[in-house]
Amino acid sequence: MKLIRFGEPGKEKPGVQLANGKKLNVEAFGSDYDEGFFGHGGIENLGQWLSENQSACPEVGDEVRLGPPLTRPSKIVCVGLNYAQHAAESGMEIPKEPVLFFKSTTAIVGPYDDIIIPKGSKKTDWEVELAIVIGKKASYVEESNALDHVAGYVLHNDVSERAFQLERSGQWVKGKSCDTFAPIGPFIATKDEIKDPNNLNLWLKLNGKIMQNSSTSDFIFNVQNVVSHISQFMTLLPGDIISTGTPFGVGLGLNPQTYLKPGDVVELGIEGLGVSKQTCKAFND
Repeated sequence: MKLIRFGEPGKEKPGVQLANGKKLNVEAFGSDYDEGFFGHGGIENLGQWLSENQSACPEVGDEVRLGPPLTRPSKIVCVGLNYAQHAAESGMEIPKEPVLFFKSTTAIVGPYDDIIIPKGSKKTDWEVELAIVIGKKASYVEESNALDHVAGYVLHNDVSERAFQLERSGQWVKGKSCDTFAPIGPFIATKDEIKDPNNLNLWLKLNGKIMQNSSTSDFIFNVQNVVSHISQFMTLLPGDIISTGTPFGVGLGLNPQTYLKPGDVVELGIEGLGVSKQTCKAFND
């Protein structure tokens, strides 16, 4: 199943995208895609409900905005330097265990919403990433059971301001959490839709030029490992997002370094998870 949310910012309604690309309004199911939905069998219940009610669901037109495909989660946990070549281009050693940091949930926007380059920014960068959506509360989970706690997967552009992240004192969170720095979607693909999350092509284009093109098979720490690892330090709640890191090809690693500017168009995709596209705008543009 592919879960979408559609409508004006802050007023999104739940929907599904069918295999033929048609989008349906499932507001009548009675639940948005929130912690309660993921944690109480919402995906299975929605599937059963659709088997009886799909023909009565209104169609959602292509002109309607797609929002983030889930409500604001309790947290976004990110894994840094999870591809060896990206660690190298960042000038950092390959980590011995997952590098963890948080990204503010207020950064979340829809897959085609604008990226707003923040006030004072000179080094806003792109990062295509596979993100995991948690489906069952996870605490001290073993790797062998980790996928039991996954609801599905979603495309994430982990937009980053490198000066805020690396040149200012403190933690990386400052460079990761500006408004609009977490475009997610277009949809959440439920776990059954993705045969192997550790072997997916992912790519990103800047103004039509390929900048990132890799595979999650190059993970240093795979999906099962990061879910288990993070759960040793905090409880993961249903609907929480884990973003698994980006491959080589970010602006920070180019020579000369290249960063986003107003008018730039970023397009990105992951095998089985669709494509998103954002236009960059200046703060208060």
